[in-house]
Amino acid sequence: MKDNLPRYTLRIPQLLLDKLGFIAEYEGRTKNKEIEQLIKRRVDEFEEIHGKIKTGGSETDD
Repeated sequence: MKDNLPRYTLRIPQLLLDKLGFIAEYEGRTKNKEIEQLIKRRVDEFEEIHGKIKTGGSETDD
């Protein structure tokens, strides 16, 4: 299945990756989806304080 999502390589210590994997499994998510949820939460927190972030791309609330 091909998608149009950009790819990003994350370098992270193995211990932290293992702990993230534990949390993701506990929550019923993949590690990728768990990271996505964490990023979304942080962006929401930032925008709450500083206002909406304007990007050059299309604005979606995914």
